[in-house]
Amino acid sequence: MYKEPADESVKLYKTKEQDHKIDNVLDRRLISHARLALEQRRKVSGEFSIRNTDRSTGAMLSYEISSRFGDEGLPQGTIDFSFRGSAGQSFGAFTARGLLFRLEGESNDYFGKGMSGSTLVVTPDRLAVFEPSENIIIGNVALYGATSGEAYIHGMAGERFAVRNSGVKAVVEGVGDHGCEYMTGGVVVNIGTWGKNFAAGMSGGMAFIYDRDRMFHLNCNMEMIDLERPMGEDLLEVRQLLRNHFNYTSSRKALDLLQNWDKEKKYFVKVMPKDLKRVLEEKEKEQISQKVFVG
Repeated sequence: MYKEPADESVKLYKTKEQDHKIDNVLDRRLISHARLALEQRRKVSGEFSIRNTDRSTGAMLSYEISSRFGDEGLPQGTIDFSFRGSAGQSFGAFTARGLLFRLEGESNDYFGKGMSGSTLVVTPDRLAVFEPSENIIIGNVALYGATSGEAYIHGMAGERFAVRNSGVKAVVEGVGDHGCEYMTGGVVVNIGTWGKNFAAGMSGGMAFIYDRDRMFHLNCNMEMIDLERPMGEDLLEVRQLLRNHFNYTSSRKALDLLQNWDKEKKYFVKVMPKDLKRVLEEKEKEQISQKVFVG
């Protein structure tokens, strides 16, 4: 086969150094500040300003954690960092177990992308005068492909919240269109409004929607899910997540629900994937059968 020879303008090997501009990114400071945690597993905390040019904050720090401690990571909350400002894309991306990131302000798209065991908290800036549940404070496609951890958002999320989420537990105060799209695991509690086409392609996990006016079904994609009334353990989990949400964010909306729980709990609706429901039912029958056999 004839191959045209490369002329002098085509470089066949590395001929110059490349600058990827990561020597001075925010994560370098985070890694330095977290040295005692990384080397001695000691708890550390810190406060940092953040700008929208600070992207994928936490990803490099998470590499340092996973390279030292593997999937186990660090004990929850070992590295407790607070940020104030407007975070760039992918805040908290791929963040590992042991990280607690508190963001006061707002975040761009892909918040919590691929997060892997961390806890992410977002609240409006202390000087903000708007109602959090009526304003978007994290962008589109939050928690994309996230596998584990917890997220508490004191405000609204953009479109495609928790798309392809496979394990994160999250509380949010409103979402845009296509919430929980292609979700395969985890738990989402939404105590705010919602957009159209919720739960499209949702095959796993569960969502609990506060639906006081009984209107949620009009905006839900029913192809792969059923809507149920949560009972027993479901309500216990929702209540606990709301407690966590209030403890982290001081959300007035969460507090109102908790203080009036006996009255308000009846307004929650459970979004349950049909495939997951079938698997759980088959597993329950198998367990009952085994008990009968053993007895």
